[in-house]
Amino acid sequence: MTQYIYPQNLKAGASLWLWGMRDFVILCVAALLSVVCLVQFQWMLPAALTMCFGFLTIRHDDSTFLDYIRWAVRYFLTTQQQFFWR
Repeated sequence: MTQYIYPQNLKAGASLWLWGMRDFVILCVAALLSVVCLVQFQWMLPAALTMCFGFLTIRHDDSTFLDYIRWAVRYFLTTQQQFFWR
């Protein structure tokens, strides 16, 4: 069996700069739509939402800020916590 050194024996997901490929494509499409909304209608909200999405999806050590927020919401709000007293 051939062992490759980079990236993680060729099992790592595709990434581009600080984002995963899927997040980067979503970010590019959202940025394009934000520019169109800004030029045509002078709406700043789509651009602000796109920048927030871009910040929340920056990938560091195979996880993003958005992943941490999802895990926290699932842990604190949506899943039942069980405590057993003995």
